[in-house]
Order: sequence, then structure tokens, then C-alpha cells
Amino acid sequence: MDMRTPAQLLGLLLLCLPGVRCDITMTQSPSSLSASPGDRVTITCPASQSVSSWFAWYQQKPGQAPKLLIYHATSLGSGVHSKFKGSGSGTDFTLSISSLEPEDVATYYCLQHSSSPPTVIQAMTQTSQEAEV
Repeated sequence: MDMRTPAQLLGLLLLCLPGVRCDITMTQSPSSLSASPGDRVTITCPASQSVSSWFAWYQQKPGQAPKLLIYHATSLGSGVHSKFKGSGSGTDFTLSISSLEPEDVATYYCLQHSSSPPTVIQAMTQTSQEAEV
């Protein structure tokens, strides 16, 4: 049995606090990918202008609250498996999963919070699991 995990770009969700300009845009990619368990998966999320290291990655599984994976661009969240790695600064950010597993099926969000007061810009990639016989 060959198990694959495609990721599809669902779109860009922009949330702004009242009275705050939202000039920074995020574009998460790839729009789709296919990987087998054990593979390394990489998701990128470039910003239209520098957000320094004020950047985070979240994972949300169906029916659960979002879980912080990476904060300050590269720091691993509490209790997060070391197979998750965040890299980048300024405008280019990457989330890598070193060894994909079925339980990694989730929606992944990239988030910048460099402005004051904070604005939140999220792009999301949803993963699902497919089995081919």
C-alpha cells in the first residue's frame, strides 16, 4: 500500500484589527504536494516586507484548537516533536517536517506579528491523507 499526503493551498485569510493598516501579505506554498510517510516536507511562506523574526507556524487538526509549532521563526513550541523545524528571517520563512507521519494530517498556518499593535495575517495549507492500493 502506498500512502501519500497531498497538501492543497486553500487560500489567503487576512485578519486586521480595527484601525490598523494591513500592508504585509503572506503567500504560502506549494499549492499542492505529494509525499509518502517518512519523507521530508517543506512549506514556504514569504512576506511582502520584512517581519524580522516575528513569525510563527501553527498546526490545526480537525476538531482541535490550533497548536503552536514554531515561534520567533525558529524556536520549537513546548511539547512539539523535533521533526518540525522552522527557518528564515526577514521575508522568507520555511516549515519543514523531517519525517512525515499519518498524524501530521492537519491545516498549517503561517503567521506574522511584527506590527504594533499586532496584525495577524494567516495563509493556510491543508493536508489530507490518501491511500493507493
